[in-house]
Amino acid sequence: MRHVPMFLLGFALSLLPATASMTDAIELSTATVVVHDGRETSGGYVAATVLVEELEKRTGIRLPVSTRWPESGPVIEIVAGKKEAPRKFDPLFALLTKPESYGISTTFAARTPPSPDASNIMILGADARGALFGVGHLLRKLEWRQGSVTLPAPLNVTCVPEYPIRGHQLGYRATANSYDAWDPAQYDQYIRELALFGTNAIEAIPVQDERPIVGKTPREEMDAAMSTICDKYGLAFWVWTPATFDLNDQKLRAESLAEFERLYKQWKRLDAVFFPGGDPGDNPANLVMPYLDDLSAILAKHHPKAKIWVSLQGFDETQVDAFYAWVNAHHPVWMGGVVAGPSSPSIRDTRVRLSSEYGIRHYPDITHVVRAQYPAHWIDPAFAFTLGREPVNPRPVFYRTVHNNLAPYTSGFLTYSDGIHDDVNKFVWSALGWDTQADLREVLMDYSRLFFGPDVAQGAADGIFALERNWEGSLALNGAVDATLAHWQGLEATAPQLAGNWRWQMNLLRANYDAYVRHRLIHETALEEEANARMLEAASAGANYAMDAALAALQRADTEKVRPELRQRVEELCAALWKSIGFQTSVEKYQAIAPERGAVLDYVDYPLNNRWWLEDEIAKARGMATEEEKVAHLRMLAMWEHPGPGSFYDDIGNVAQSSHVIRSEPVNSLVEPDRATVPDFMWWDSGKRRVRQSWMSKMDWPEGLRYLGLDPEADYVLRTTGLSQCQPRANGERLAPTLDGKEIGEIKEFPIPKRLHRERVLTITFDVPYEPGINWRQASRLSEAWLIRK
Repeated sequence: MRHVPMFLLGFALSLLPATASMTDAIELSTATVVVHDGRETSGGYVAATVLVEELEKRTGIRLPVSTRWPESGPVIEIVAGKKEAPRKFDPLFALLTKPESYGISTTFAARTPPSPDASNIMILGADARGALFGVGHLLRKLEWRQGSVTLPAPLNVTCVPEYPIRGHQLGYRATANSYDAWDPAQYDQYIRELALFGTNAIEAIPVQDERPIVGKTPREEMDAAMSTICDKYGLAFWVWTPATFDLNDQKLRAESLAEFERLYKQWKRLDAVFFPGGDPGDNPANLVMPYLDDLSAILAKHHPKAKIWVSLQGFDETQVDAFYAWVNAHHPVWMGGVVAGPSSPSIRDTRVRLSSEYGIRHYPDITHVVRAQYPAHWIDPAFAFTLGREPVNPRPVFYRTVHNNLAPYTSGFLTYSDGIHDDVNKFVWSALGWDTQADLREVLMDYSRLFFGPDVAQGAADGIFALERNWEGSLALNGAVDATLAHWQGLEATAPQLAGNWRWQMNLLRANYDAYVRHRLIHETALEEEANARMLEAASAGANYAMDAALAALQRADTEKVRPELRQRVEELCAALWKSIGFQTSVEKYQAIAPERGAVLDYVDYPLNNRWWLEDEIAKARGMATEEEKVAHLRMLAMWEHPGPGSFYDDIGNVAQSSHVIRSEPVNSLVEPDRATVPDFMWWDSGKRRVRQSWMSKMDWPEGLRYLGLDPEADYVLRTTGLSQCQPRANGERLAPTLDGKEIGEIKEFPIPKRLHRERVLTITFDVPYEPGINWRQASRLSEAWLIRK
């Protein structure tokens, strides 16, 4: 499919006769909204209702809606398709070349006879969606305040969507960290707001995860409501429906088909069914495709135009081949295409193998930060351990890279989201799906103007960019984190009226949380270094004294609180978000289903040094038989990250302690953002296992380690920790281990022949172990590396 980007056709509109004098600003506080089809279900009337209601919420002004032009005053005229248009609009429809496109003109006005005392706006949609998207465009550009609404400058554009699928998954289920607290009215409002930025599809999750939800609306009732809401706004309604049973079981298979038919009957609208091959589900392609063939017949009975899309998530190479063999043999007309998501074959490979008659829907994970399809690249472990997988996570610059690099292979996207914490990302994706060349700052200005108001729009847009930059590089060295907080505190002081706005609250939460974590990190790192110094005194002052002094230093993290006002503000904002939007930032306090699901409040005081591990190791030392053993053990602990002159240490997954790790191209210019080599962070004991934090951060595998300025006459040993196998090469030559610990924290050692570093340079690379069938949690990996000069 050839895609046409957004383009300006104001010049074409300007050739049409003008009938109103224009000033730079257009005052609309007394405007009449004119539609030509007054039925409540007509596209023009729906778009007009959205415009009127959204302006009233922001200004207190309710503009009248009429099917006739008023005798005087400004007019906002909305036309949804040729069926709703008077004949005089027919020439303009030639400018709208695709479904969903729209034009907005402040130059052309349809008043007859002309009235020189009023400025008019015309919104012309190629169809009902186009009219709604045109209203969204206008709302994003208006300057609104209590009692006034103004278009600050003339607007003459024609806009055509670049990609036909632009949607988001909003599953009402326990796994979500906020959606499951909503009622139908909140879903209606959120879906409407997404549509104002060009979203045209919403996906529900009706049959998976039977754990209790937070909200009072039964799940089945809410899914039906979402279908009705989508129908009201003319948006596509998708459902995500896996098969988590063995499709060989004919009884369960028949029951499943019957259950889907029961649901299909309930939904007013259904445009597509997404069936994941895996995650969840564990059925081979030769069972999945015949099952979907049977399902398609049921679907066609109740929603004849609906298509089925299937993902290859979790399929091994044999199963992928079986899928393509079945499709090529049967050419199913019911299949819309393939969904490419986490653990799927690459989008590029899929496009090569899939017949052009089928589309590809990108299923990007925009909701998770770590242990994710698109993790935050080189995020400081202090954030990974406290913010976890689902914090407030605006990543506009990074996701522009992801979207624009992969979109050309696709028909568009429906994102994976499990809550409102990724709100900015949804709107960025929607805007880019409409126009990949959209000015990203203007997108965030539109977002901020619409949701926060024109007076803080520029500052809020810049503040959102700053939050993304908070995650770049070493947190301790990133003084911009405090500047970001100061920026948001300044905005907060100028806009007290936004205190109850949940989007505003989310940005303030991140700004305060980030700064609090940074100051704790600096403080607790210093306490660990003090504890190390005390342990090194064991040889002279005695092991018992050294252990007591080291523990006392570590325990000052409890008694010497840093920036308690930030800690208190985090508490307040988490409480406010629970009240305003049902954001579940704590398992105990706010009903989060699990610690990984947005429960950032439960980790706000998580240790940011190796305190737990050191406490346990010191306890081991106390039980040792001799003073010599105790002193030696304490020295080993204290020197863990300090191997001595001429030696080097890297915590492989820690951006602040991995100076020898060879990194890929800059994060926002990645050619293959779904295949980048970046650190990740393990999740043991709800993130609270008492191990060295360097063992929880890891890579599988780094591109390499590079050491410069080595002594050509010295003997060096490569030492590593990680899990299972490690197969290093030094300047291309495979190294053999003399120690080969396999478990977490156990040491491996590889002597390096002198001849390999005669040029004073050493590059260590790693062969990736062949481990078919091994779950990623048990796969071999690297955590730490030392180059020890003997």
